[in-house]
Amino acid sequence: MIGGVGLCFGGRARVRRPAIEFYDGGVKWLIQRLPHGQLTLALTLGHTILGQTDASLDISRKHEAVHVRQYERWGPFMLPAYFLSSVYMWLTGRRFYRDNPFEREAYDADGGEQDA
Repeated sequence: MIGGVGLCFGGRARVRRPAIEFYDGGVKWLIQRLPHGQLTLALTLGHTILGQTDASLDISRKHEAVHVRQYERWGPFMLPAYFLSSVYMWLTGRRFYRDNPFEREAYDADGGEQDA
């Protein structure tokens, strides 16, 4: 639904297995308004990947494909598990995003962590 709204405001879409990718226009506008959105290249919700631009999707495709597979494994429990994992990382003094096991798996599949 978010991708469809983005299309109404100049966004673009394409099918790239294993997901549908939406980018530019309203999708880019929305991502940039999220917390840390200026630094977010793309994000995944189920089999939908929302990216700022065509180039940002090219850069993050392997990483986001891991998240698609995680959604396939975890189903409706993915978002709560991801959130609770981030909270646990934060409460134990670790980085809530980079140390989240879901992100670790995605970064490992994409060649490792790119920054500290």
